Amino acid sequence: MTYQPATALPLGLLRDDEVQHALARHDFGTVFRIARERAGISYSKIGAECDIKPERVGTLARGQGRITTFEKVVQIADALRVPGHLVGLAPRPWEADDVPAGTSTAEIGSHVRRRTLLQAATTTGLAAAFPALHRSEAPSRITTAYVDRLRERTTRLRRLDEVLGGGDTYRVYLGEVQYTKGLLRRASFHDGARRRLTALLAEQAQQAGWAAFDGGRTRDATELYEESRTFAQTAQDPDLYGNSLAFLAYGTLPKDRRTAVSFAQDSCATITSRTPSTVRALLYERLAWACAVDGQATGTETALTSAREALSATQDDEPQPDWSVWVDHTELDIMTGRCWSELRRPLRAVPVLTEALGRYSDDHARDKALYLSWLADAYLSAGEVERAAETVGRALELSVGVASIRPQQRLAPLLNRLRPHSALGPVRDVLEHATD
Repeated sequence: MTYQPATALPLGLLRDDEVQHALARHDFGTVFRIARERAGISYSKIGAECDIKPERVGTLARGQGRITTFEKVVQIADALRVPGHLVGLAPRPWEADDVPAGTSTAEIGSHVRRRTLLQAATTTGLAAAFPALHRSEAPSRITTAYVDRLRERTTRLRRLDEVLGGGDTYRVYLGEVQYTKGLLRRASFHDGARRRLTALLAEQAQQAGWAAFDGGRTRDATELYEESRTFAQTAQDPDLYGNSLAFLAYGTLPKDRRTAVSFAQDSCATITSRTPSTVRALLYERLAWACAVDGQATGTETALTSAREALSATQDDEPQPDWSVWVDHTELDIMTGRCWSELRRPLRAVPVLTEALGRYSDDHARDKALYLSWLADAYLSAGEVERAAETVGRALELSVGVASIRPQQRLAPLLNRLRPHSALGPVRDVLEHATD
């Protein structure tokens, strides 16, 4: 039997609306307060299990300060036995043993999760674009018109990624993949509808893979990208096939840079005169990033130039797939700055990142926090420690409550690089903020 800490929250509290909203926002002070008031779990027990001073637990419970470090979020989730998906993490190792018989962690709070998604959509003007998660019954024979309706649904659901992290969206996107697979297995089709539905499945698998990657499910992400490549090939869709290779390149980079570059080169080899301009730009910028991480400055610059030429050649009436329209000149400028930061060329990275991020909305909190981390990295490479600290602090603020592990993964090593400079006021401030 697995160890059950004295601070484990009762199932009734995990299902409570207020607790779930607090967990989604990483407002652990509220969780601590409710745990003491309604479950009799003392602050001293919470402090001991979470490695936080009891007086600090009380301060958080009074609404003063926040927990922002990835490591501390994980530690609290384990101490309170909070299922990973409630705080934007992958399932914790103990979850299979701790969930009562007949109850799945995905079911805990499904109602609240859906309502939270709707509220997030409303506050960002996306309510009209958010479809109901239920589906009407499929026709007896699948037509191209029905596939087009499913594609419109996929387009609307994709908007969730603009404001939410993969910890929130993964199950939504994976449900779409599973539904489409079921249709392909059991339905009959009018001419051409099967191929179009297979192409849609390739698109959905890419979106689900991206959410899995963002939520820390790297193995699931790779499997989905590989499935997407197969579906795109079956559907004879070169654009989606190239994008599946670009996704594989992105996911492979942390463990095998040369293979990642090879994937990215293969993705660009799918480009033809018929490839939409935003798709060309997307594939070239992914190649630029792979080259930058691998230290290939010339390859990086060549790919960035190709991406910029692709965007500049866009015609006003040129149709673009929804999955690539987010690639614009601002995004390309940000990728350019990221690449130069990765190549330790701060004099190139800082100006382009500063200018582009000034145009980038805070509404996209996860992405902006990530992009700011490369600006902070460039400042550190240039010896501008105070500016780096200020930028890290801004990124930390934006990343609070985002159901993605990537901002904290990026910011943790930057904080470590700042620690030797803790005598500087801005550095001391951000290090104290990071421990809240």
